[in-house]
Amino acid sequence: MRFASARCVILACGNTLREDDGVGPWLAQWAEARFQSVPGLRILSRQQWTPELAEDTARAESVIFIDCSAESTPGQITLVPVAPADEASGLATHHLGAAHLLSLGSQLYNSLPRTALLLTVGAGSMELREGFSDAVRAALPRACRMLEEAVLHQLGQV
Repeated sequence: MRFASARCVILACGNTLREDDGVGPWLAQWAEARFQSVPGLRILSRQQWTPELAEDTARAESVIFIDCSAESTPGQITLVPVAPADEASGLATHHLGAAHLLSLGSQLYNSLPRTALLLTVGAGSMELREGFSDAVRAALPRACRMLEEAVLHQLGQV
């Protein structure tokens, strides 16, 4: 399916029924409200990243991936550049990480975004329940500010 290329794509991942794993969809929903009248921005939220999203990443000028991190300290926020995965690292066909999505987009569409960033929030709990742990709840205002600054920077509005 062809669509107009977005200048910036926010691609969030997570399960809202697994406590802190829902931080990606929560931040995507926040971004929808915050940037509702901003042209050139496309926001997608999925339970997991799948190969079908490779076109969205390949056609965008910049991509901001959002996910929780089980390896980080609960509530720790990181915003780091993402490079395409090494082709030798293999490619899953059901669930992909940010680097693999970039690699797949490059292989299929011969295109990469100018900038790709990964925003993560360290998960304190991934129990089967809605809501967030105290650490993630406390980190949300800062995560929103970091996401806002990254989007505005990618759209050239800072």
